[in-house]
Amino acid sequence: MTTTQHPSTKQDILDYLLKQGHANAHDLAEHFGISPQAVRRHLKDLEEEGLIEHQALQEGMGRPNYLYQLTQKGRDRLPAQYDNFALSLLDTLAETVGKDKVRDILRVQWQRKALEYCQQVGSGSLQERVARLVELRQQEGYMAEWYPVEPNGVNADASGFVITEYNCAISQIAESFPSVCGNELEMFQMALQDCKVERTHWLVNGEHRCGYLIQAK
Repeated sequence: MTTTQHPSTKQDILDYLLKQGHANAHDLAEHFGISPQAVRRHLKDLEEEGLIEHQALQEGMGRPNYLYQLTQKGRDRLPAQYDNFALSLLDTLAETVGKDKVRDILRVQWQRKALEYCQQVGSGSLQERVARLVELRQQEGYMAEWYPVEPNGVNADASGFVITEYNCAISQIAESFPSVCGNELEMFQMALQDCKVERTHWLVNGEHRCGYLIQAK
């Protein structure tokens, strides 16, 4: 019996690696329900395209374990569409009025965006607002998710949610103007009023996702 592979298998592999950070062929085969041989063919093609790379981990005397992860080119293939014109415009502004002024302009822009988010997420429960904010981010090209955090033993009454974003729709701008990452944190704090927002993971630090812990004050 011949099994026809879904035409988006390679894209599914890219999405999986974006979320998990890295994986080996066995993990991918098990997750997608296809043979390790088929997965290795996809991985070979993706590596030849420069979308993924691997590192060999030696475990004991056996064969090395190959872990695959996205390259920057691979990340650029995923939902975010970077606006080169916007980056070029910001560079021109920086040359004209100085980087400090551009940072001030970006801060005002994020504040306006935060007010828009605040109006759109409404005044429901914290969970409802977090879910709505994630939905808005998804519409803007972010591969975003959210999940609840269980109370801990230190503060049994505490509860919160984590927002995770596996890509950055403004990564090119963040590379030239890293202050926008701080503005984004402030934006979430303004959008989710009466909440404490803390960054838990950061793509800029080499991690494979950005994460934010949201807790009611």
